[in-house]
Amino acid sequence: MELKLAFPQDSLPLSIISAAKIAGVPLIIDPTLASGSVPTLHFSSGDFIHGVNTILRYIARAASVSSFYGQDHIQASHVDQWLEYAPLILSGSEFEAACSFLDGYLSSRTFLVGYGLSIADIVVWSNLTGTGQRWESLRRSKKYQSLVRWFNSVAADYADALDEVTSAYVGKRGIGKSPAPSLKEKVPGLKENTSGHEIDLPGATVGEVCVRFAPEPSGYLHIGHAKAALLNKYFAERYKGRLIVRFDDTNPSKESNEFVENVLKDIETLGVKYDVVTYTSDHFPKLMEMAESLIKQGKAYVDDTPKEQMRSERMDGVESKRRNSTVEENLSLWKEMVNGTKRGTECCVRGKLDMQDPNKSLRDPVYYRCNPDPHHRVGSKYKVYPTYDFACPFVDALEGVTHALRSSEYHDRNAQYYRILQDMGLRRVEIYEFSRLNMVYTVLSKRKLLWFVQNRMVEDWTDARFPTVQGIVRRGLKIEALIQFILEQGASKNLNLMEWDKLWTINKKIVDPVCGRHTAVLKDKRVLLTLTNGPEEPFVRILPRHKKHEGAGKKATTFANRIWLEYADASVVSVGEEVTLMDWGNAIIREIKTNGTVTQLVGELHLEGSVKMTKLKLTWLSDIEDLVSLSLVEFDYLINKKKLEEDEDFLDNLNPCTRREALALGDPNMRSVKKGEVIQLERKGYYRCDVPFVRSSKPIMLFAIPDGRQKSTSIVTGA
Repeated sequence: MELKLAFPQDSLPLSIISAAKIAGVPLIIDPTLASGSVPTLHFSSGDFIHGVNTILRYIARAASVSSFYGQDHIQASHVDQWLEYAPLILSGSEFEAACSFLDGYLSSRTFLVGYGLSIADIVVWSNLTGTGQRWESLRRSKKYQSLVRWFNSVAADYADALDEVTSAYVGKRGIGKSPAPSLKEKVPGLKENTSGHEIDLPGATVGEVCVRFAPEPSGYLHIGHAKAALLNKYFAERYKGRLIVRFDDTNPSKESNEFVENVLKDIETLGVKYDVVTYTSDHFPKLMEMAESLIKQGKAYVDDTPKEQMRSERMDGVESKRRNSTVEENLSLWKEMVNGTKRGTECCVRGKLDMQDPNKSLRDPVYYRCNPDPHHRVGSKYKVYPTYDFACPFVDALEGVTHALRSSEYHDRNAQYYRILQDMGLRRVEIYEFSRLNMVYTVLSKRKLLWFVQNRMVEDWTDARFPTVQGIVRRGLKIEALIQFILEQGASKNLNLMEWDKLWTINKKIVDPVCGRHTAVLKDKRVLLTLTNGPEEPFVRILPRHKKHEGAGKKATTFANRIWLEYADASVVSVGEEVTLMDWGNAIIREIKTNGTVTQLVGELHLEGSVKMTKLKLTWLSDIEDLVSLSLVEFDYLINKKKLEEDEDFLDNLNPCTRREALALGDPNMRSVKKGEVIQLERKGYYRCDVPFVRSSKPIMLFAIPDGRQKSTSIVTGA
């Protein structure tokens, strides 16, 4: 549909043009309306709509960006409030007061509404940009750091779109008057790879696409599943289609309601909005009817060849002795299977495809097997269960799936998928492949992950060493970082072995600007520094938890004449050296007491000294009773080889030490740190609180978060 945006030449609707550019809504620009007229959006059908906010709401609803109008009705209402609010506060005499308000509002937020870019962000960003020098002056002054952080983040994340708009309509760096755009100028759509993976689905039509995310409920979702879920979400939203979450529950021996519940929890954590949840078990009756129909048509047969012999015959292209059994013989054995008799349990149903095909997946694959184990949803109603290869194409076609996204590890089975659909007489479902996400030093096989759980090598599926969604979140990963990392990979078919460092680097950029700062010293590796001219009585100052982020709150810091230092710091100072005590000032070391190792320091404050002249900047804690006990936990990879080859057993490459723990003392303010909160321990690194303060005898448990720069935080040395 062709859209024309008409507006007065002297009143540029920058927010509309910017939003359209990011949303992938092409516009023809027409700056010919009379001065004072409101912008109008004309449709090729002859319809039109008036007003900046009305047009913005239309663009938000038509956008390929999932969060553009909020994720739900409540968020949509918040977006509406910003549409009304932004032009009023950012265009009048209260401009700086408005900036101050926005700075406070954004102090603990990445976006104005929810957890993704919305039309609200674009409207406020455009209004700031449109003020030209007025905003640029404040931006350079560093007065409103949270607002500037947010502004720069939007500008960087959508640079291709916004740079083009501002250079065309606002001028260099968003400064100066808005020149009149040339008549009939097009604003291109999103086909410029603004989100990193603009790839078309074959044969896709907007409004008619249906995709599905089909996990097996035999474990929790891991980072590889997250990629599949997010790509399905992306294509469903891009093509304004449907997304089905379907549990492929065809193996009762491995599946449980616990896994179903936690997979749904993980999907919610990932922000994946779906249209419906279904189960392959919903279709068991129809699947059994189809299997029986194929037997009657001579397209399937029942085979009692022993498992190992069958595998060998398939590899060698040798037909089973049962391949040419009569329909009656096959139906008789099928009945035995359905009833779960001893004879039936010796059999399976195989498709009669082509035993000579070079593609071994077409050499009469198994369609049905007996399994006496009760199913977590339907109990013991069935004794036979379809294989994934049989059920998947059938249910895809039955549920209206148009495009099945599958990782490239299934490539050799694509021909099988299409052949089975053909034999079933069902419509074609397009397969779209993407590369499986592989991470260094990581096993993603649920069978292998289950081994770690069953053998108590980890706590459970949520263990912080696990690559599960719940595990890496517990380790301290923000879900926004995971989503950004995965979407940057896109739907590429290239096989990549990804480094964890890249993911943790993204995470650091998210947590560092907002997380509170605290101080800790290792309990068994600390040295007392006595300040001879220190305060006779301890006193308290209220300091910011984060010097550049007011939203992190305040903390009470106690200053005393006896303070604890890390042994690693005390061991490198020398007599007469001037050092800086962070958040206090300088001190001069006058005496070092040793007993083979440094046992105590004596010094004096030199607060008039310059912190710029000292080599060592030291963290410290006053020697007071209120210090809290901490347990600092550091993790390592579960396996010690970067990449396991196909013929390698992961059991031969287990890392003997994957968890280290050190006791420490922390500042009293850490009693208020909440479970799940991310903090930074000064000069140690980032940590996530796994167990908050309960009582003095029980340490606060903090999990070290990698920052992508170093292998691990040095809790042993305190460096």
